Amino acid sequence: QVHLVESGGGLVQAGGSLRLSCAASGVIFSINTMGWYRQAPEKQRELVATITSGGSTNYADSVKGRFTISRDNAKNTVYLQMNSLKPEDTAIYYCAAVISAVVTAPPRNYWGQGTQVTVSS
Repeated sequence: QVHLVESGGGLVQAGGSLRLSCAASGVIFSINTMGWYRQAPEKQRELVATITSGGSTNYADSVKGRFTISRDNAKNTVYLQMNSLKPEDTAIYYCAAVISAVVTAPPRNYWGQGTQVTVSS
């Protein structure tokens, strides 16, 4: 059983910063790409940023230059540093990871439960 647990969400004023964390736990053989997605009210879930096991990153255009994704492979943890936050960043942020639980198992996608980020104007 694999679990992803997010933390670090909250309420912040526009222009402020938050740091999200997501730790993977359970039976894990390897973790490939990890990432963050978000879903605002009445909108579809969208990609925010991803990072491969080798450290290559990808960002949505809307967050480039403001958000930074990083990971600690030893801790099976991915982070999202969010600076210069805007009201339109308000959403539930979900952690995702492509994980192989055992060496013989194909990788599959896992999702966290989500953490609320609210940016006030």
